[in-house]
Amino acid sequence: MFNNKRVENTIQSALRRKLENYNPEPSHMPFHTRLLGKDRMAVYSFIQSLNTNFGTAIFEQVAREIAVGAFAEVDSQYELKGEFSSGAQAEITTIINELTDCRRKPNHEREIKQIRANCRSGQRVEKRLRRVDVFLYDGKTHFLIDLKTAKPNVGGFEKHKQELLEWAAALLYQHPDANVRTIIAFPYNPYAPKPYKRWTLRGMLETENQSQLIVGEEFWNFLAGGEDIYSDLLDCFENVGRRMRGEIDDYFNSLGERRYT
Repeated sequence: MFNNKRVENTIQSALRRKLENYNPEPSHMPFHTRLLGKDRMAVYSFIQSLNTNFGTAIFEQVAREIAVGAFAEVDSQYELKGEFSSGAQAEITTIINELTDCRRKPNHEREIKQIRANCRSGQRVEKRLRRVDVFLYDGKTHFLIDLKTAKPNVGGFEKHKQELLEWAAALLYQHPDANVRTIIAFPYNPYAPKPYKRWTLRGMLETENQSQLIVGEEFWNFLAGGEDIYSDLLDCFENVGRRMRGEIDDYFNSLGERRYT
């Protein structure tokens, strides 16, 4: 069940931590400052910093809070044990090469089946894996979610696809019979109101059936167990912004005086 108050508290706490820990390098930009003013330059600098790590600073925390009520296990920055089989590694290489050369279409179920069949074959391979942004378990399926806030290029999607397959291989190495679904999620659609159809997907992710790409409203409603909470979530962000407006303005004014002199 979506809890507006708890979600707003999560957003507010995350934003306050960001403000408290934000320590920009001194920057003397006399032309920009004269043209735009110290306060606007301070806001611009902060927004640039926030955009860089909005996912870890705010979105992951909010996602975790929403999912707690709908999933048996919820975690962020989840660390998988960095080991899988050489057989699974070979399958991953084959999958990536065939997708890149357009010799196959992405099919999540088929890909997981291939990795599962080889999850213990060959030698043990050790590799340091990037942490899973959002980990969910509903009692049947493990969801490994890579949360993105940018627009990956072609090479980016190939790299992210490989990471998803390696996450699956690592989990199956420990639990060969586990059901696993790997997902790339975007908290919002940068192309809205048009659908997300970035050409750099280039056949890397399945977007039907067990979709590996979940965007915007679909993502947040998925976290809530299918409950339609997207509008309420946007209201939560707006409410926090209104409540903290004076606090944020004071912060930026003082920041502008310190940094842009």
